[in-house]
Amino acid sequence: MADYPQKLNEVLADFDFVTSRAERAELLIDIASRFEPVPKRLAQPPYPPEHRVPACESEAYIWSEPLPDGTLRFHFAVENPQGLSAQAMAVILGETLSGAPLEQVAAVSPDIVLKIFGNEISMGKGQGLMEMVRAAQHHAQRALAGQS
Repeated sequence: MADYPQKLNEVLADFDFVTSRAERAELLIDIASRFEPVPKRLAQPPYPPEHRVPACESEAYIWSEPLPDGTLRFHFAVENPQGLSAQAMAVILGETLSGAPLEQVAAVSPDIVLKIFGNEISMGKGQGLMEMVRAAQHHAQRALAGQS
C-alpha cells in the first residue's frame, strides 16, 4: 500500500474486492448517499470561484479548515444534484483525508480515481474527479507551507 492516510488505504482495499461494474456502482451510490454539502458557516451559494474544482463537470467546490492538531478537515459542495460520482469522491476524500497527516494527503495520487471508479470511467468524468484529488493535495501543500 502507498503511504496514504490509513482510512484511504482501507477504502482502496475495499475496492480491490469489487468484482463487477454493478457492484462498483452500488458501492459508489451507497457512498454518495452520505454526501453532506459544505457547512453554511463556511460557505453558501453562489460559491466563490477560487474554491471551484477545475474541469469537474458536476461543479464541485472544496474548502479546508485547520484542526487543532495541525491537520485539515475537508468540505465539498457539488452543485449538480445528479453528480453522484463527484458526491462519492467528496465523501471518500472528506472521510479519509480529514485529520490525516498533511504529508500523506499531499502525496495522494489522482490515480486513486481509477482504482475507485474503474478504468472504464469516461475521460471527462475521470479528469474532474482527479482534479478533486489534486485540489485536496493543493490545500495540504499550502498548509504544509504555512500559507493556509
